Amino acid sequence: MDMRTWRESRGRADNATKALREALAALGLPERVQQHLRSVVTHSGTPLVHVGMLKAEYVEQIAEALRVAAEAGSLTAPTSQETGS
Repeated sequence: MDMRTWRESRGRADNATKALREALAALGLPERVQQHLRSVVTHSGTPLVHVGMLKAEYVEQIAEALRVAAEAGSLTAPTSQETGS
């Protein structure tokens, strides 16, 4: 992987990590939960967010928020173009 690919992938991973941190903060989850998130780039250049281990109660809160958003129609699955597939 060249440096440009790594930088672009790292930028996407960082942006996704930041967005998830903001969403967790909006749910009222403590900052220590947000600190588990890490931006990662694989050897092939795939941007990822490592979530780490979270208490079940926090995951239940996240799942409930996703269910509510899905039922309200404000949550949609990304297209294959958005996921890079």
